[in-house]
Amino acid sequence: MKINKTNAARILDSKKVAYELIPYEVDESDLSAVHVAAQLGQPIERVFKTLVLRGNKTGIFVCVIPGGDEVDLKLAAKVSGNKNCDLVPMKEILALTGYIRGGCSPLGMKKSYPTFFHHTAIEYDYIYVSAGQRGLQIKAAPNDLIQCSNAEICELTLQM
Repeated sequence: MKINKTNAARILDSKKVAYELIPYEVDESDLSAVHVAAQLGQPIERVFKTLVLRGNKTGIFVCVIPGGDEVDLKLAAKVSGNKNCDLVPMKEILALTGYIRGGCSPLGMKKSYPTFFHHTAIEYDYIYVSAGQRGLQIKAAPNDLIQCSNAEICELTLQM
């Protein structure tokens, strides 16, 4: 099966970063990271989801967090230099990023937004993030993904 390169993969290629493109079966009724992790046979802690938020001062920014977690909006606002923030409505995601829900990668968005990775990413030798389309994940070293997306590492999730 031929896998077409995505913008995210081309960015990694241009920076000579080692990665794998991993296809999985898409379920339109369940686009969750939990479903993706199950399809990949991986623990949910290694499968990261990309969230797009809007802060009251800085505008759009991106948070990349473990798939089973929820973003803490207060922490996200603080690390991004905002007083408050909220998730961008789904209908705005494509226009802002060039990606659709379930296929939003932290790499290769239409514009370069401030990006924040949850600190647990660096605990692993590799993690998964969306490759920029539904049904395709990038498996790569977290430090490479963080560097290629010019991201900061910080605490971003609710403590359960």
